[in-house]
Amino acid sequence: MKKIALKMLITACGLIAATSIHAQSSWQPTSTVEFIVPAGAGAALDTAARQLQNLLAKENIVKNFVITNRPGGNLAVGLNVLDQHPGDGNYLMTLTTSIINNHILGSLNRSYEDYTPIALLFREYVGVVVRADSPIKNGADLIRIMKENPNKLHIGVATSVGNHIHVGIASPLQKAGVAIENLSVIPFKSSGISITQLLGGHIDVVAATTPNLINALKNDKLRIIAIGSPERMGGALSNIPTWKEQGVDVSTSSVQGVMGPKNMTPSQIEFWAKALQKINDSKEWQTFLEQNQWKPFFYGPKETRALLDQEYASIKSVLSKLGLAK
Repeated sequence: MKKIALKMLITACGLIAATSIHAQSSWQPTSTVEFIVPAGAGAALDTAARQLQNLLAKENIVKNFVITNRPGGNLAVGLNVLDQHPGDGNYLMTLTTSIINNHILGSLNRSYEDYTPIALLFREYVGVVVRADSPIKNGADLIRIMKENPNKLHIGVATSVGNHIHVGIASPLQKAGVAIENLSVIPFKSSGISITQLLGGHIDVVAATTPNLINALKNDKLRIIAIGSPERMGGALSNIPTWKEQGVDVSTSSVQGVMGPKNMTPSQIEFWAKALQKINDSKEWQTFLEQNQWKPFFYGPKETRALLDQEYASIKSVLSKLGLAK
């Protein structure tokens, strides 16, 4: 009898926790929620979105949460959906640093200021990879060579010149005194392709984000020489030195979060911010981030807006030096 009573109590507590977000907000989704991912199925952005979907359902926060993949147009294809639903809290989209880069590059005529930033969820760091037989053993070797001749080495990035990965390798080189406007940077459709080109000897260096670095570690023909995290990563990347450890005081990362259309109401923003905070605090989400070597990093709406302003200024400075800012 006591076991039955205890089970009923646990169930009741679970229901209370699951419905608390709805009770605290005067708004809640009134129909199916569409979450737009500006990348194809299976991409890193898509992987994170689908974990959000799973946990929102598991926590009984949102059951009808549909993900639609809308890659292309330098985010414009996905943003077009938000543009069609101003003030509608049933539409959300991945917030990525690319919206800043693309606006500064002039390839996107909209910025984060035209939408409603809701939360930041994690940071993704950029590392540098060479072949194991390369004379480049560490960050100092790379800097020395690049100072002597900035375009001597061919650098592979995914998926476009001027994106967060390009900035992720240009920033520490600029800080170290390399003339980054003269770099030879080659874009590829994915980091997988750029690493294949590196293995084949067609390029000399690859800049890639943490999930791709984990894959690179599995290949004994590759060497990771630096990562842009402020301190060493854990797990599989714990032996990789940071740029700071190698004398270059810089951190290179991109952020990922959630945003909605313009003109969202305070109660809509409050609902989603609390929902995402709850997901962020869950053990399942933290484990998921750890598996992908993504750094937990939760900011609410106001903090998110302030950080995006800072990121915009920082990224514009690098892209201007590269001669890419419009």
